[in-house]
Amino acid sequence: MMSFGQCPSNQGAGMGKVPKKPKQTKKSIRTTHSAKSLRLQRGSLPHSIVEVIGTLQKAGFDAYIVGGGVRDSLLGLAPKDFDAVTDARPHEIKAIFGGRCRIIGRRFQLAHVYSGREMIEVATFRAPPKDDTHTTDDGMITRDNVWGDIEQDFARRDFSINALYYQPIKAEVLDFCGALKDIKSRTLRLLGDARVRIEEDPVRLLRALRFKAKLDFDFDDSLAEQFNQENWALLEQVSAHRLYDETQKMFSGGYLTPLLPLLFDYGAMPSLMNYAPNEPTPLMMAVAQNTDRRIAADKSVNPAFFYAAMLWENYLYQLAKYKKRGLPFHEAQIKAAEKTIDAQRIKTAIPKFAEQFITDIWLLQPKLVNPRVRDIANLERLPKFRAAFDFLVLREGYDTHLLSEPTQNMGVWWQAYQDASAVDKAMMIEEFGTQAGTPKRRRDRNAKKDAKTRELEQLKELSLRGDDELIKTRPEPLFVVAGAEDLTKKPKARAKLPKPSMPTPVFEPVNFTEADFEKLLANDEPYIPASRHRKRKPSSTLSIKEREQGVSEDQAAPQAPKPARRRTRKTKAVVTENTPADHADKSASKTDAGSSETKPKRTRSRKSNAKPKEDSI
Repeated sequence: MMSFGQCPSNQGAGMGKVPKKPKQTKKSIRTTHSAKSLRLQRGSLPHSIVEVIGTLQKAGFDAYIVGGGVRDSLLGLAPKDFDAVTDARPHEIKAIFGGRCRIIGRRFQLAHVYSGREMIEVATFRAPPKDDTHTTDDGMITRDNVWGDIEQDFARRDFSINALYYQPIKAEVLDFCGALKDIKSRTLRLLGDARVRIEEDPVRLLRALRFKAKLDFDFDDSLAEQFNQENWALLEQVSAHRLYDETQKMFSGGYLTPLLPLLFDYGAMPSLMNYAPNEPTPLMMAVAQNTDRRIAADKSVNPAFFYAAMLWENYLYQLAKYKKRGLPFHEAQIKAAEKTIDAQRIKTAIPKFAEQFITDIWLLQPKLVNPRVRDIANLERLPKFRAAFDFLVLREGYDTHLLSEPTQNMGVWWQAYQDASAVDKAMMIEEFGTQAGTPKRRRDRNAKKDAKTRELEQLKELSLRGDDELIKTRPEPLFVVAGAEDLTKKPKARAKLPKPSMPTPVFEPVNFTEADFEKLLANDEPYIPASRHRKRKPSSTLSIKEREQGVSEDQAAPQAPKPARRRTRKTKAVVTENTPADHADKSASKTDAGSSETKPKRTRSRKSNAKPKEDSI
C-alpha cells in the first residue's frame, strides 16, 4: 500500500529525473481593436513592411506586424525596426520572395526579406514544444521550430507587451493576453509561469532589464522574484556569441545610462563581465552618458568602445603585473591587453575586429599623454586616434583608479591642436617641445678638447700684446678655463726607442793599370747618333767577353732550338712538337716513298685505369 505523496516504484530516485510535461496553453481571450482607435496610421509605417505584409496576404497567407514595432508605436516612440509574423513556412516565404529572401537560424528559423535597402525579419507562427527532445534537463529550449497557429504563437512570446498583432491593410490590432492593459499601466509581465519561461531562455532576464531601462516600466511580482543567483547561473549555458549580441543591443540602444546601474543592482554584471566591480565606476558612467548623447544626436557609436571602458581597470591590473616582472613597457601593454580580452571571452564573445579596436585604444593612451615631438603629427593621422582621444577626454575627469597614470590635461591640448590651422599646429608642436625640454644628448667626447683649443687661442692673444698691456691684464684674467693648469705644465718628452745597429759597408779601392785602359779603348765603339724613334743596329752581335776570347761571328751563330716537350691534358703522354724544318723533311720523305709502302699509323699507348686481374691458380 502506498501512502500519500509516495512515488511509484518506477519513478524512484534510481530511474533519474522525471521529464516535464509540456505546459498546456490556456485558452486565450482574443480582442480586436481598430487601429484608428489606438491612433495607429498606415501612412506612418515604412513602405518596406507594408510591401512585405501585402505580398504575403496576396499569396493567401495571414501576416501581421508584431513585437517592438507595435509597442513603441502605441507609446509614441520611434520604432527602430519592424518584424513580421505569418502562417507561411520558411520554404514558402522563400518561394514567394525568391532572391530577396534568406533563411537563417538553427534554434529559431527565420526569414530575412530585403525590400530596397531595408531588411524585414519574417517569422512563422510557433507552438509549444511537443516533447522534451527540444529542451535540456533544466528546461532551456534548444530548438523552437514547431509550427502552429496565431493563438499558439502568442503564448510563445516572452512579454505581454510584445504580443500585439497589427494588420495594417485591415487596420486592426489583435490582443490575446491583455497587453494593452499592461502598456497602459506600464507593467512588465511574462506570459505564463515566470520561472518556467526563464528556464526556457535565461536571456529574458537581460531583456527584462533592458525594457525596464528603455520604457521605465515596473516588474510584476512574479517577474521580480526571478532575479536570483540560481537563474543568473543559467546564463553560463547560453553561448558566448548570443550574449555578445545581447550586450550589443544594450550598449547601443540609447538608454545605457539608466541600464548600467540596473545591471549591477540586479546582479547581472558578474554574468557579463569578468572580475566585475560591485558598482559601476565613474568612467563607465561617463562613457555611458557620452554614448547615449551620440545616439540622440544621430551619430555612430561602436559598442566595443564601452568594452574598453568596462575592462579598463582589469587591463591596468594586468599591466602592473607584467611591469613588475620586468617586461619592457610596450611588450607589457600587449600581453596585458591579450590577457584581459581572453579572460572576458569566457563570459561574452569578442570578435577580432572589436579586440583590435579595444587594444588600439589602450595602447594609444600613454602616447597621447606623453607624446614625442616628432610623433605628434603622425598620431593625429592614425585610424583609431579619434576613439583614443575621446577615451582620454573621458579619463581626465572620471578615471580615479590608483593604477591609472594622470592625463596631465592633455585632452584639452589635443582638442586645441585639432581645431588649429596648419601654421598654428606647427607653432604648438614647437612650443610643446620647448616646454617638454630638450631631449638628453649624448656626451660629447670632444668637449674637453674644444675647451683646450679655446684656451690656447686666448693665450696666443695675450702673447701678442705688449708688456705693459700684459702687466695690466695679468691680475684680472679675462676668463677661467677648465683644465688651464694642465697647459702650464711642460709636456713630457717621449722616450726614444733604441735604433738597431746596422753594419757599415767597406769599399776597397780598385787600381787599374795602363794595359787595362788600353784594352777598354780598343774594344770601345764610336758613338753614332741615331734618328728618333729608330733603333740603332749593333755593329757586332758578339759581346765584349766573346771578342776577348777571340770568337768569330760564324762560330757564335745561333743553333736550332730543341723541340719543346709538352703533356696532353687527357692522357698526360709526352708529345714532341716538331719544328718547321722537321715538317719539311717529313714531307720530302713521303713524296720519295710514294705509294709503294704505307706505314701503319702509330698510335699512342694510353695508361689503363683498370685493375690487373689476379692469376687464377
